[in-house]
Amino acid sequence: MGHGNRTKRAVKKSALNSIIVCRCEEISEDEVRQAIKNGYHSPEELKRILRIGMGHCSGRGCMRVVARIIEEMTGIPIAKLQFPKSRPPVKPIKLQLLGQYRYESKDS
Repeated sequence: MGHGNRTKRAVKKSALNSIIVCRCEEISEDEVRQAIKNGYHSPEELKRILRIGMGHCSGRGCMRVVARIIEEMTGIPIAKLQFPKSRPPVKPIKLQLLGQYRYESKDS
């Protein structure tokens, strides 16, 4: 069920039959629901299995929706769910900004 096993064709076919939950990684609601049925009951687990929340938005667009689906299907309250840890950069930035950064020591 991992991302590596899916082809673009399978993703597109799935998208025709279901709502896209994660636009960055093109993960459908059906795929999320199937993973939950297979025993993955936290956003952290779903991230590892489906790559949900690993796109450009880092989950800001899909994790709340995924949490609601988990709560609906399992009865686990959203407050009890284990969410993925935020990793830098927390907010997408342009590489141009990093290139402009100049390190200045305290001695100068």
